[in-house]
Amino acid sequence: MGFLEELRAYPEERVREWVDRSTEADVLRALERIEDREPRDFAALLSPAAVPHLEAMAQQAHRLTRWHFGRTIGLYAPIYISNICGADCTYCGYAVRSGNRERRRTLTDAELRVECEALASRGFQSVLLLTGEAPRAVSPAQIAHAVSIAYEHFPSVSVEVYALDQDEYAMLEEHGVDGVTLYMETYHPETYQRVHLKGKKKEYGYRLDALERAGRAGARRLGVGALLGLFDWRIDGFWTILHARYLQRVCWQSAVSMSFPRLLHVPERFHVPHLLTDKELVQLILAARLCLPEAGFYLSTRERAAFRDRLIPLGVTMMSAGSSTRPGGYAIYGEETLEQFEIEDDRSPEVVAEVIRRAGYDPVWKDFDRAFQGIQASVAE
Repeated sequence: MGFLEELRAYPEERVREWVDRSTEADVLRALERIEDREPRDFAALLSPAAVPHLEAMAQQAHRLTRWHFGRTIGLYAPIYISNICGADCTYCGYAVRSGNRERRRTLTDAELRVECEALASRGFQSVLLLTGEAPRAVSPAQIAHAVSIAYEHFPSVSVEVYALDQDEYAMLEEHGVDGVTLYMETYHPETYQRVHLKGKKKEYGYRLDALERAGRAGARRLGVGALLGLFDWRIDGFWTILHARYLQRVCWQSAVSMSFPRLLHVPERFHVPHLLTDKELVQLILAARLCLPEAGFYLSTRERAAFRDRLIPLGVTMMSAGSSTRPGGYAIYGEETLEQFEIEDDRSPEVVAEVIRRAGYDPVWKDFDRAFQGIQASVAE
């Protein structure tokens, strides 16, 4: 049974009823359960009834994060290898019909090496490679080749690219990928179809099953997330937690993480229908931590610097820093190429690392070694 079958057991109407009818007693019961929280608990912790209990949720989220991750915050950076896109996602700056006229290009091997060298010189040892939804411009084989180049510079290379077949994910893993991140954008089928107008990304079911295919292909890390603002955050949050729990169960050899990308800056043609407040985003992170105590939580530079700093003790385990969402944005083209979205936190990696230290945490540039892959292989044999 794939995740679609499990998702169908929790339709919007059922989840909304649970959320809307949750009481203070339901929230307190969910807080007391500690382990093995059930879907009804997810709904209670995401509900309006939980708002008066955010402090208690924060204290428990802090304890759980310390227990599983210690006082560490990992640092990573994205590298956009292409901003060419054949999809038409109405909310995205890369969309083929976004109206943006800035330069689009795909990095050459030499340009990618320059970008990798620039980030490596800043101390990064973990990177995330990204592309637009354009297999004709950047094929799976080309992505694998880009991974092999990045692997020359970094012990940990992950990808956030269009959905692939299992054998294509296996090819990436053979070239050095240890993590795959893929946002479902929204789990609500009607909204999904309304905001994805062109390209293979329109295939809801194919995208929904992509991370499971990646896990079965050997990816060591799997990253889920919904693009917050496309649909009711409480419902999409519930489904994202459900998806993470499903992957933890069926892809038990992979570490599952969750990201919290919030829509803030969008093309002129798009209006964010369900814009989250800071307080709502905090509640989502806290509820997710209580339901996913062992999952890594990623926070990008989409969020303001001061807000990111306040989230450090509340469950975040990985932060991007000094990010650029443009191909060649670190050392080659600067602001000449089209960016996917405008970042809010433009502080340097050194400044972010110092903020993490002042908060009483250790910034970690590397939490993975290539030797681990050899250990995995020998155990598997």
